[in-house]
Formats: sequence, structure tokens, C-alpha cells
Amino acid sequence: MARVSASKARAFTRNDSAAAASFSRLWSKAALLTMTVLVSWAVVAIRAPPPKICGAPGGPPVTAPRIKLRDGRYLAYKEAGVPKDQAKHKIVILHGYTRCRLALISASPDTIERLGVYMVSYDRAGYGQSDPHPARSVESEARDVEELADSLGLGSKFYVLSVSLGAHGAWGCIKYIPQRLAGVALVVPVVNYFWPSVSTPEGRAVFNKQPLGDRLFLSVSHYAPWLVYWWLTQKILPTSSTVNMNQADMCPSDRAAQEETRESDAQERKEALQQGLSESLCRDSSVMFGKWPFDPAELENPFEGENLTKKIIHVWQGEKDFLVPVELQRMVVKKLESWVEYHEIPERGHILREFTDQILETLVS
Repeated sequence: MARVSASKARAFTRNDSAAAASFSRLWSKAALLTMTVLVSWAVVAIRAPPPKICGAPGGPPVTAPRIKLRDGRYLAYKEAGVPKDQAKHKIVILHGYTRCRLALISASPDTIERLGVYMVSYDRAGYGQSDPHPARSVESEARDVEELADSLGLGSKFYVLSVSLGAHGAWGCIKYIPQRLAGVALVVPVVNYFWPSVSTPEGRAVFNKQPLGDRLFLSVSHYAPWLVYWWLTQKILPTSSTVNMNQADMCPSDRAAQEETRESDAQERKEALQQGLSESLCRDSSVMFGKWPFDPAELENPFEGENLTKKIIHVWQGEKDFLVPVELQRMVVKKLESWVEYHEIPERGHILREFTDQILETLVS
């Protein structure tokens, strides 16, 4: 058997060590490259593209009347009802999620004429043809309402009517500009599961009964708002019922109502989201389900010193609402019953279109 000299053995060892070191460096570079690619993909996936501003190069055209706010943003609006100078009652309408200024309430012309109602619905920031507001908050929504009312000459007092997720603006008006309010109707108002008043064992039990996609979406909106865009656009995990509007989850009255307006709803949604999701749905979700500066259920009556003969704040809720659990709404209004009127409609869900005349009459009468 041939013997290997010590010098040759040392040479082989050096070569093996060099090869191992070279392989290790190669593996480290490959791992670093893979990690860089994955991080880059993740950043691209979760980062929302910039909004396409209406009237800006490459953005949708401006076709609606707009006012310019003090901070330079533009707010688009749509008027309806009797002429403003003949109106007995003037109402500002706050649309819901995936909606826009086109979502004027569908009261009968006879009722509108008899009550002398003028209505103005506006695109909330980032929706439709209104400019985005990256610092949007519950308070900024109320300030937009006040500035719109002043720009249109609605007088010292006006009414506010919110639908669904537009409720955070209505609660903002009650908190920040109560002196301007003749009355407020919150129609199927969305409730924030993270308000202290509903972050109770009872509230958590209601939360745990919701579809998995809703629970995940609500948690992302509250704890990781920077992930909302990715969450709304990903196709792997279940997401919000509000976005999908799955008929299987609806009560019969909601299914029938949705079928009646399916085509117009699709057109309105297209208009509402034309600037992109980042400053419309994503911003709305993080404001509605984020941390609030106050809990609506803990509000003091801001109208106590006005010697009112009736309650001027009204909450309307469908008993079978699949988006806003009735148990949650009851928890909120129970604490406000001394100054908030609660109207619960049996066997009805999130769409209360057939009760619009009644809602309008109750608000302004």
C-alpha cells in the first residue's frame, strides 16, 4: 500500500477546507439573494400603488361639482331634493363602504316634496372624485362635513344622515360639531369591535361568531393597517364580507334588495373606487376599525342644554343584519338611550331602502 506523505496530506486538507469555504460563501450569497428577492416581493405586494387623482395627469376626469377645502383638497358632491333656497330641511349624506356621492337616499319624490327636503351627498375623501386625505380621521370627516355645509350655504344648523360605514363621520359630527346639528340618522351604523364599550366578554363572543374572513380583516385593519391593501387584494385567504357581499350570508330581504339594484350598484362601485383602493377602502377600514379618540357609547349628551322636546339622534338597525350584528348595536345604544332613539326593524338586514321615507320623516319631523 502506497503511503501518503505528511506534506501531501496537509495539501489535501487545505484544498478540502478551501472548497468548503468557497461552497459556504456561495451558499450564503444564494441565501442572501433569495431573502432579498422575497423581501422585495413582499414590499411590492403590501405596498398600495399611489392613487390616481381626479383631474391630474393620468387620473380620471372631473365631471362632478366640487368645492375646494381650506387644506387645498377638493370635495365632490351631488344635490337632490327641493331647491336649496326653498328647503325647510337640509341634509348632508355620508355614504358607506364601496359607495360614493351617487348613493343618495331613495325616498319617494312625494315625501321629499312634502317635507321640503334638500339633500347633498358627497364623495368622502379618496372616494369617487374627492381628493384623498392621507391623514384622514374620525374628526377630519366631521370637519369636511362642516366645511361642505358652509361652502354650500346650508345655514347654522343642518341634518346628517350616514349609511353603514359612513357612521364614523356621523359619530364624529356628534362629537366635534354638535352645535351645527339639527339631527342625525345613523342607518345600519358599523360598530368598531375595538371600542372599549364592546371589547367585553359579550362583544368578543359576538366577534368570534363572525366568519373567519371578517375576523381576520378586522384584526388586520386594527393592528396592522399597512397590510390592509394586501389583504383586500390577495386571493389566498378569506376576507371581508363587506367587500364580497356574499348573498349566502344575507337575509332574504337583503338578497332581494341587492338583486333590484345590482347593475346600478356595480356602476356606483366603479365610480367610487376609480382612484384606487389605498385612499378609499384601505383608509376607510383603518379609520373605522382603528383606535378612536373616543368611544361613541361613552359620549355625554351634547344637546343637554338645548331644551329639546324630543331626541334628535336616531339609530336604525335591521334585526337580521349580516354585516353589523344586532347584539353589538344594542350594546352601544343601551348606554345612550337617554338621548339616542333606537329603531330596530324585525326580519330586515343591512339594506333598509324600503324604510327610507320613514327614516326621513322621523329625522326631520
